[in-house]
Amino acid sequence: MVPGARPRCAAMGIMETENTEAAGSAELALRSFDELGLSEVVMQAVVDAGYTTPTPIQSEAIPLVLKGRDVMGLAQTGTGKTAAFTLPIIDRLLDGPRRTRALVLTPTRELCVQVEENVRRYASHTSLSVVCVYGGVPLDPQQKKLRAGADIVVATPGRLIDHLERQNVVFDDLEVLVLDEADRMLDMGFAPQINRVVSDIPSYRQTLLFSATMPPEVEALARKYLRKPVVVQVGRRSSAASTVTHAVYPVPRERKSALLASLLRESALDSVLVFTRTKHGADRVVRHLEREGINSTAMHADKTQPQRTRALQDFKNGKVRVLVATDIAQRGLDISGITHVVNYDVPQQAEDYVHRIGRTGRAANEGDAFTFMAPDEIAMVRQIERVIGQPIPRISVPGFDFGTVAAD
Repeated sequence: MVPGARPRCAAMGIMETENTEAAGSAELALRSFDELGLSEVVMQAVVDAGYTTPTPIQSEAIPLVLKGRDVMGLAQTGTGKTAAFTLPIIDRLLDGPRRTRALVLTPTRELCVQVEENVRRYASHTSLSVVCVYGGVPLDPQQKKLRAGADIVVATPGRLIDHLERQNVVFDDLEVLVLDEADRMLDMGFAPQINRVVSDIPSYRQTLLFSATMPPEVEALARKYLRKPVVVQVGRRSSAASTVTHAVYPVPRERKSALLASLLRESALDSVLVFTRTKHGADRVVRHLEREGINSTAMHADKTQPQRTRALQDFKNGKVRVLVATDIAQRGLDISGITHVVNYDVPQQAEDYVHRIGRTGRAANEGDAFTFMAPDEIAMVRQIERVIGQPIPRISVPGFDFGTVAAD
């Protein structure tokens, strides 16, 4: 562990949201999955997964979803929100016709695959089927699966519209719509596609919206598509995960790669996710690390889908110690065991900082988030500190701190 202060944010809790119906308080959170009202076959999958105690978002949201309520779930990444909607949806679909009755919209291919994997895991003791639909791969295999029928469709908006226009899927019997990572979908400009998809869905349905933040655009989306929603908010908006330790390393821009290699020589940095601003920057960092004998790989939009899938899999199973990525990986990737997140470039938006560092410190495990700050990035770091409501300690590494370098 690199020396430095270990501040902690305030503990997470359910907070009331103004002008909405709140779900309750952290003190009222249920203590066991047995108390959530899930059916026996779904509970068996929960046991198989090794879960015993639900997270706050699961404790509050699952009973509400089971009751058929529209729910707006606001929670940081890594808080278990995928299970908060997939478990009760599977429970709901146990009885009924074998038609497409649930649709989950996600912003990225990676998140689409993650949600599909969760559905398969939690539906392992049922006969329910799921199809994952995203771009960057051929249409035909997805078309065959959709036309064969599936109880649950998980999709990115653009590719789903392609299939709708080809009449590969119909949603006449749809009962549940999930808008996952709604803020991210709007950031990526998917509002027109969401509207197009929803126009093909029965208006009488249950709608669940999950988001890490609630900017005005998300509130407008909720007002448009959710009916008398119950708002479940875990932690305050824009708060950083309480299980993550933060540190800022002042360093000249041209010395960042050398500092990263120096830190990575410490064994404590076991599984490291590095964020760069650009695709070319990610490739440059990987080349530098490889020259230093540090096994790493890059993941960004210029990589093909198979390349991205391979990079992610190699990182997950430990074949690669360092994954260098652009913000394509900041949201929705469920990667357990990440010990450190390194912001090689300071994110341009404070919200992106929260999402990036949410890749570590997941599921109550502790993690570390290091940010490399060049002189021209000082103002952005201060803005991040204002948004997360806490100062981030500076760590000076001799020979790398731009104050030390300047003095030399």
